[in-house]
Amino acid sequence: MGKIIQAQVGENRGVEFFDLNGVECSRDDTVILEVERGFEFGRVVSDIQVENAQDVQKVEGKIVRRATEGDLRQIENNRMKALEAMNVCLRKITERKVIMHIIKSEYSFDCSKIIFFFTAEGRVDFRGLVKDLARVFRVRIELRQIGVRDKARVVGGCGICGRELCCSSYMKGFHPLSIKMAKDQNLPLNPSRISGSCGRIKCCMAYEFLAYKELARSLPRVGEKISTPEGKGRVVDVNILKKIVSVDLGEGRITKMHFTKSYGN
Repeated sequence: MGKIIQAQVGENRGVEFFDLNGVECSRDDTVILEVERGFEFGRVVSDIQVENAQDVQKVEGKIVRRATEGDLRQIENNRMKALEAMNVCLRKITERKVIMHIIKSEYSFDCSKIIFFFTAEGRVDFRGLVKDLARVFRVRIELRQIGVRDKARVVGGCGICGRELCCSSYMKGFHPLSIKMAKDQNLPLNPSRISGSCGRIKCCMAYEFLAYKELARSLPRVGEKISTPEGKGRVVDVNILKKIVSVDLGEGRITKMHFTKSYGN
C-alpha cells in the first residue's frame, strides 16, 4: 500500500491528497507536486497516511521533492509576476466593463497557468476577458469565482478573538454551519456577535457544538416545568457547561439547581 499526505495546492487553493512517492517530508514543508497538467507547489498540512484510508476520495498527483532554495526563489518570482498579472487583468476588466472584483492571482509553479480569483453578485460571462488575457500572457488562463467565505480565506486577516482567521491559517476546508449551533450553545443571536469577517456564521461555532449537544441531553430545556426541592417551577435559564438551571417558582422566586445526574433519572 502506498503512502499519501495532504497538501494545500499553491497559496490560495484547496487541500488535496498526494502520493508521497518515497519523498521524505513532514507537516508544513513546502513541496513540489506533479499534477495532471504540470507542476505545482504546495504546503504539507497532514501527517503521512495510508492510501486506503476511508477519507481518501482521490489522489490528485504525487510529491516530486521537497522545495529547494531554487524552488523557493521560483515561487517568490511567481508571486511578483502574479501581482503584475493582476494589474493587467484589472485593466482588461475595466476595458470590457465586466462586473467582477478580482481578489488575487496566482501562477502555477511551472508558469503554465495563471489563476485569477474573483467575486461577483451572480454569473459572469468572462469568455472575452479570458481571450484577452491569453493573448497577453500566452499561458492557460483560469478565472475562478469564489464566495465570501473563500474570499476571507484568500485575503486573510484577524478575527475578533485577535488570532489569525481559522480558514486562512489551519483549516483544510469549510464545514456546514447553521444558526442552530449558536442557539444550542445559548449564544446571543446578535449577527454582529456570531458572524465572522466574511459575514457568515463563525467557523468556531462548530468546534464545541457536539460537546454542548451531548451535555444538553442531560438537562431540561427553557420553558419546561420541573420539580425542585422548593416546589415545582418553570425553567428560565440553562448553563450547559456548569449544568445549572434557573427555575421560576412563581411570585418572583427564582432558584438554581445543579444537575449531577442525567435528567429524567
